[in-house]
Amino acid sequence: MRIDILTLFPAMFHGPLTESILGRASHVVPLWGTLRDRQDDKPMEIHLHDLCQWGKGKCKQVDDSPYGGGVGMVMRADVIVPAVEAVMKDGVEENRGGPFRVYLSPRGKRLTQVKVEKFAKKPWLLLLCGHYEGIDQRVIDGGWIDEEVSIGDYVLTGGELPAMVLIDAVARQLPGVLGKDASAEEESFSHILGRKREYPHYTRPEEFRGHCVPSVLLEGDHAAIALWRRAHTL
Repeated sequence: MRIDILTLFPAMFHGPLTESILGRASHVVPLWGTLRDRQDDKPMEIHLHDLCQWGKGKCKQVDDSPYGGGVGMVMRADVIVPAVEAVMKDGVEENRGGPFRVYLSPRGKRLTQVKVEKFAKKPWLLLLCGHYEGIDQRVIDGGWIDEEVSIGDYVLTGGELPAMVLIDAVARQLPGVLGKDASAEEESFSHILGRKREYPHYTRPEEFRGHCVPSVLLEGDHAAIALWRRAHTL
């Protein structure tokens, strides 16, 4: 899978995308990278793009005051659309059929496990990180965005953190990312668990400060364990 990120703050992604499971699963192509930098042994290839590259004038302006008045600034359509088109053109030689373009915004549809699984089946995602008061609505109305997505009913300073959340959730669905692919099949909100929350887990020691592991998990009766887990799936 290829993921392109359009952001005003690309440096925010280097820590989260280069550590732990994501660090092992993805190859992050730096701002000056090319398709020749890819590593085919990793299931994700992530490209970072600084929106300021497409900014206007000597100051590389990416936003302006809203028509109609009001506080805050709005990201310009004549910056975002050329950026989206440039990324799409850059990836054409991979013959992926064009990216599925997601705008991270508190006005979007809630990110759910069902939506994550849908995104994980896409060969190419383009994530647009909003900022300030958001983006010019004409970017959406003009068809340059396929879906607006929110990670919750609250407002953050920008779309970078939601983009990281989406990438992390999607990565877990890709073959080879987790130690065992079955790890992602039976967890909270998965299809196998009926989109419910996963049952509790326990490990050694059997007793810790007066709290004991449920006896059914120690007896080796797999049918009984399956029933217990089903009963404790919320």
